[in-house]
Amino acid sequence: MAPSSIAILGGGLTGLSAAFHLSRRFPAAQITLLNKDIHFGGWVHSRRAKITLKDGRETSVLLEAGPRTLRPNSKSVLELINLLDLSPFLLTVPKSSPAARNRFLHLPGTKGLLCIPSSPLSILTSGLSPKSSSLHSPLGHILLSAVAREPFRLWNRPLMIEDESVDEFLSRRFGSEFARIFGSALVHGIYAADSRELSVRAAFPSLWDAEERGRGSLVTGLLRPSRASATAEVNDLPYQLGDVDEQMRGVSVYSFSQGIGALVDALLRELRTRRNVRLVGGVSATGLRMNPRTAQFEITTSSCETLRATHTVSAVPLPSLKGLLSPKTPLPHLTANPYSSVTVVNLVFLASPGHVLHPVGFGYLVPRASSRHAENAILGCVFDSSSMSTQEAPWSADIVKMTAMLREPVASIARLVDMLSEQLGVRLPDPLVVRVHDNAHCIPLLRVGHLQRMQELSEVLQGEPWSSKLEVIGAGVGGVSVGDCVEAGRRAGRNWA
Repeated sequence: MAPSSIAILGGGLTGLSAAFHLSRRFPAAQITLLNKDIHFGGWVHSRRAKITLKDGRETSVLLEAGPRTLRPNSKSVLELINLLDLSPFLLTVPKSSPAARNRFLHLPGTKGLLCIPSSPLSILTSGLSPKSSSLHSPLGHILLSAVAREPFRLWNRPLMIEDESVDEFLSRRFGSEFARIFGSALVHGIYAADSRELSVRAAFPSLWDAEERGRGSLVTGLLRPSRASATAEVNDLPYQLGDVDEQMRGVSVYSFSQGIGALVDALLRELRTRRNVRLVGGVSATGLRMNPRTAQFEITTSSCETLRATHTVSAVPLPSLKGLLSPKTPLPHLTANPYSSVTVVNLVFLASPGHVLHPVGFGYLVPRASSRHAENAILGCVFDSSSMSTQEAPWSADIVKMTAMLREPVASIARLVDMLSEQLGVRLPDPLVVRVHDNAHCIPLLRVGHLQRMQELSEVLQGEPWSSKLEVIGAGVGGVSVGDCVEAGRRAGRNWA
């Protein structure tokens, strides 16, 4: 039976996407979305800060506390851009741009940055040439050695293993040094977590599949055609892309003139026009139960009301969902994964003529330290004024904008600027604008065995008392990217008649 009323718990991107698509799929159903904060959009925060230039003119800079750019590989996000008429506000960075091609690492215990080779040719030239730049050669040598040897390694996945950590996987195929430097840096940039704990099948399923396609060789498997992805279009859910897909040809990353928050704002504007959708901000669920007599969900709220619905979508963090349930009807594995906290610091500088504060490129990541060095508080830094310069006024060329990501709260801005200066190899001036965002428990760390645990959760939801009327989705279930969250919301309720 089709739902007559739907409750959605959580107003982040997953919940908003669910509300958008469910309201289109079930126009006769009354949909109520509860969000504990007045602010919708979860960790997406795009704000402008006013500054005064040296010549006295006033301008503003866009500061992001959450995701700042998107890759064009998520059709569900491209579909929203089309359906919400966001194409005129798109800002794209082509793959050929230095901002897209140049990415760096800072190795703990050293000064300055190392450029990551961006092509097979650059790996060869930086790894083999004795005259190659010191900016390239150390990483090029590690990459060349690891990648060249990998196809000749025999199948070495342990028997009967169904999952392993990212570090274990990369160490098997490329060696421990490659795994520590490149694998840990990648995981720092996406999950702000330890690659020795993160599940490779949950976080990077394409790598696991490629190893199987290559009969043990990851490199060989990546060169062979892949099977359809988990988010491939299916017959009953065609993507409505318009010409947005064509706009994304040759694009590395994109955003909007007013930041990623433009996507949230557009969703909110559209949902507020729909008569069958009610958005309730500043109110959280405090309890969730299925009434066996009425076969309806009863959701108590922080406003001392009881919301009743035939179907429910939970898009809140899994530990939060556990706190809503009765001990009589528990769900498994809701607290199996810890959550990472990230402190995001926006820094705006006024650069002096001829004083280059960072190389042209997207930014840099900091891998896990070797046993000889202490871990660095900084996970990475994005060069916003290079990676997405078109978000600012054309006369703002002397503005340099960076965003640092840290694994712990900032004790001192002066100390942070000193650490960034050491990593960049350039003395940074005092920042003109500083914004600190402590994003506590914001990214789930999907531990080894996550996919099996989520399969067991799904099976329980199909049985009594839930009978597939409760859907549990979000970053703690699937992937953590914006595209993963939007796709999860898009697929919510796809099996409801």
